Amino acid sequence: MKTVLVVGGGITGLSTMYYLQKENRERNLGLRLVLVEANDYLGGKIHTVMKDDLIMETGADSIVARNKNVLPFVKELNLEKELVYNATGISYIHTQNKLLEIPKDSIFGIPMTLEALFTSELISTRGKLEALKDLFRTNTHFTKESSIGEFLAYYLGREIVEKQIAPVLAGVYSGNIYSLTMGSTLPYLLDYKEQYGSVIRGLGKNKEAFQSAANKKFISFKKGLSTIIDRLEEVLTDVTILKGIAVTNMEKEENHYKIQLSNGVQQIVDTVVLSTPHDVSNSILNMEELTPSFSKLKNSSNITLYLSYDIPDEELPKDGTGFIVAGDSDIVCNACTWTSRKWQHTSKHNQLLLRLFYKKMNPAYEQLNSLSEEELIKEAKKDIEKSLGITSNPKSYEVTKWENAMPVYSLEHKQAVEALTRNLADLYPNVYLAGCSYYGVGIAACIANGEETAEKVLHSME
Repeated sequence: MKTVLVVGGGITGLSTMYYLQKENRERNLGLRLVLVEANDYLGGKIHTVMKDDLIMETGADSIVARNKNVLPFVKELNLEKELVYNATGISYIHTQNKLLEIPKDSIFGIPMTLEALFTSELISTRGKLEALKDLFRTNTHFTKESSIGEFLAYYLGREIVEKQIAPVLAGVYSGNIYSLTMGSTLPYLLDYKEQYGSVIRGLGKNKEAFQSAANKKFISFKKGLSTIIDRLEEVLTDVTILKGIAVTNMEKEENHYKIQLSNGVQQIVDTVVLSTPHDVSNSILNMEELTPSFSKLKNSSNITLYLSYDIPDEELPKDGTGFIVAGDSDIVCNACTWTSRKWQHTSKHNQLLLRLFYKKMNPAYEQLNSLSEEELIKEAKKDIEKSLGITSNPKSYEVTKWENAMPVYSLEHKQAVEALTRNLADLYPNVYLAGCSYYGVGIAACIANGEETAEKVLHSME
């Protein structure tokens, strides 16, 4: 009997086990499946908190619905009746001490039409005219490994990038857009440039697809995202799940691996899947040859705060679902989601629930990170008063700090992952890296990566 050990009980590790269990049953493979999670609970960065009839997500708050693997996976787990979809609405950028609308016909702040470009309140006439160079400038050197920031600035100009696009993209991808690649962010922009001769024209030709995707673009569950984690734990009946236990050492012995666990138990296994943050994987493998590649993988940190108010949701000053903060704003946070507006299931009695984000790229981050929860709430209250005019005290709050837990796909990311994959095949056969540290941020990407990893494991056994 062969044993497969998955280290890490986040969504990637759990979905890897789900597909391994499925094939193990259908093909009668006789595999022994073991999952080890250092925390006392499963889910990783998916963790729902219930408080005062409110639903708060301390990590990820939704799943992108349009990814082809998502809804079939939800259906297999028999969770269709638990699904909820996001409400759509206007998004804003807080700039010049006021909320200005991101043009409707735009994607990540990038205009899809000339009308969207010229009606934007966020950029000057000069900036709009500069963006027109996209219509005639040809591509001579950009590839999908190029910086997304440099690409957009070259064709659309620095002003629109800095004032309208960068705040949105940096918020989504948790990094400086000049250090992020096209391939890890918006690879289709290069395709559009080459096919249509213009990013704006290409987006316009595909506008209907983007607009239909925007309608009910995200999904969650009636009782929060932890629903999918709980269901996976429930259905993994053929898997030995060990929670609150870490891997302390791993040694290769002939055709298997000796795994030392923090509870003093050893596991002898044939295959290992490391669905852990890259620094944890590096520590477990503990091989000098791998460290240079691991060191090229980058993480970021953030602080998220929920504030709930005993006032009706409709008292928000504008119609919409939240705002992103520009560099010229006097607000400290990086973004604010009007959660009870975007996700109506999160507030049972229609009370106002807001979520604020403070990211490591924020100049004030280190100072904020040193504050107590009470001090952080005071800073958040100032941001809410300046942006939304709400002066009352919050009814309740929830603070979460993610220290070096958010992957950032730098310009060296792809090459580093490729080098690790090659070296692991030579040094540690049948050991696989999985998860968002390597193969894609977002729950949908992690589920897909779990399925791909299971396929790799099973293929190696044929």
